[in-house]
Amino acid sequence: MLQVLLIEDEQRIADLIKRGLEEQGFAITLAFDGLMGKKLALANHYDIIITDIILPNINGLELCKEIRSQQPNIPILMLTALGTTDDKVEGFDAGADDYLVKPFDLRELHVRIRALLKRNSSNTNLQGFILKYADLELNLHTKIVKRSNKEISLTPKELKLLEYMMQNTERVLSRTEIAQNVWETTFDTGTNFIDVYINYLRKKVDKDFAIKLIHTKPGLGFIFKQD
Repeated sequence: MLQVLLIEDEQRIADLIKRGLEEQGFAITLAFDGLMGKKLALANHYDIIITDIILPNINGLELCKEIRSQQPNIPILMLTALGTTDDKVEGFDAGADDYLVKPFDLRELHVRIRALLKRNSSNTNLQGFILKYADLELNLHTKIVKRSNKEISLTPKELKLLEYMMQNTERVLSRTEIAQNVWETTFDTGTNFIDVYINYLRKKVDKDFAIKLIHTKPGLGFIFKQD
């Protein structure tokens, strides 16, 4: 069953779309504001994201940019009442793959979704669900991690931390950012749980290999790179 994240702040419209897509065999996760949409999008795997532009907390354009920066391959379809050419250009510039103006027929929405999924499948196929860096590989479907073809067993939280770091390679990640995106919580400077999990991950991913991938940047955070 294909997973859809629908971000729409109008309850009536969200329920209508949800029912229509569920009838077509999709599994729908709802978010009613941009902040919750961002959290869900970055914490879970979805086959496609559908988002309104005018949203509380984080608008759809900024949301699209943030999701696209971390998940470049996921299809994003924008829904909006703003239908001018400039509005559409702005949406595409933000990273949207398609743009549907309200009001619309649910049949057209279904056709657009299928087209985006087909395009994405032909572009990425299974490789789109495999993160690779150096000799490390993470399959997002099977949750299997391998380094130099040697399988590594990780706990769910270690796996989520590794996934986030592999999606943000060669960039310094602060403890606050990791806490917000992996643990979905505000970082408490009085705890060291992130350092503890980084050490767990190091022991499994780096310990038995000459090239280290997880590095500490004193006073800043951590970076995932070859060294």
